[in-house]
Amino acid sequence: MNHGGFFFSFRYTYEVSPVFLLVEEAVIKKMIEFIGWEEGDGIFNPGGSVSNMYAMNLARYKFCPEIKEKGLSGLPRLVLFTSEECHYSMKKAASFLGIGTENVYLIKTDERGKMIPEELEKQVQRARKESAPFLVCATAGTTVLGAFDPLDKIADICEKHGLWLHVDASWGGSALISRKHCRLLHGIHRYVNSVAWNPHKMLLAGIQCCALLVKDNSGLLKKCYSAKAAYLFQQDKFYDVSYDTGDKSIQCSRRPDAFKFWLMWKALGTTGLEERVNRALALARYLVEEIKKREGFQLLLEPEYANVCFWYIPPSLRKMEDGPEFWQKLHQVAPIIKERMMKKGSMMLGYQPHQGKVNFFRQVVISPQVSREDMDFLLDEIELLAKDL
Repeated sequence: MNHGGFFFSFRYTYEVSPVFLLVEEAVIKKMIEFIGWEEGDGIFNPGGSVSNMYAMNLARYKFCPEIKEKGLSGLPRLVLFTSEECHYSMKKAASFLGIGTENVYLIKTDERGKMIPEELEKQVQRARKESAPFLVCATAGTTVLGAFDPLDKIADICEKHGLWLHVDASWGGSALISRKHCRLLHGIHRYVNSVAWNPHKMLLAGIQCCALLVKDNSGLLKKCYSAKAAYLFQQDKFYDVSYDTGDKSIQCSRRPDAFKFWLMWKALGTTGLEERVNRALALARYLVEEIKKREGFQLLLEPEYANVCFWYIPPSLRKMEDGPEFWQKLHQVAPIIKERMMKKGSMMLGYQPHQGKVNFFRQVVISPQVSREDMDFLLDEIELLAKDL
């Protein structure tokens, strides 16, 4: 046996990897049910960035199928739309696929970080006069603020203009598991063509475990990505060759990713996964309420997900007038506290500036092992480390 050939094919074909292929099919079917689609298709990828790139390429293939054989030379100028709070992978995908980052139109967001549908409508109408719009990417759970774009209104616009609607729910998709919080993705079952969803984030499946789910069930994934390698995908096998699903993806080794999610799902059950989401969001809410009680702590905004963004205003700045000098000084506070906590070894907490706002802390609550006491310690430690600032 050619060991190299066996290595590359063992996750591709049903005959040598029946368990992984059937598990992937079962998991994708259940995820599609939670989205609310009657049918669909999907593949597992190493990360949400790759899922977004797959979706962008798939949308382009749907718009102009001849690109697979003829390449970019005969295409019009393609443009896509996403919010200014989108994940950086959208620009990376546009660059990688030859669309170009200048053709990624960033739509304005409101004060909560949500895409403004009226701005999207304006941009689409403007772009139609000079280019070929083909894709809108909405975000369900933005990286910094945890914002959820209004999917219903965005879907109306995409349906009106015949645009592929992709939802990057890499972070926020797991809210679909929770009956209490699934409302955050209201409208995702409607005119949405594809969804990126990472169980290795909120649900804590073993990394890497990320799915691209596609509403189309006519074999679009396979048509777009198939290379028909004769040494793997013989069409005259004795079994149903539709089980050889490897040809609908670029990579040959992602089938076992679904097994990580399936195994955890079997162990915890749907109720256990739902409790994991509910508990994380309850702890995030506890942290928010504690921040409101404490002097020196200030929220950027009321979070709707597990992203809690806040400033710590040290004693020396609390009586200072609000103005450029105040914000300039506050901008320096988070890096100093971060340095101190790292050198002390007490904890690690991320910070960043964002959309004109000076450095603030961002606590994202996920782990089911985190407690209220941990949230208290976080705030206590910040106060302790900054008492002389």
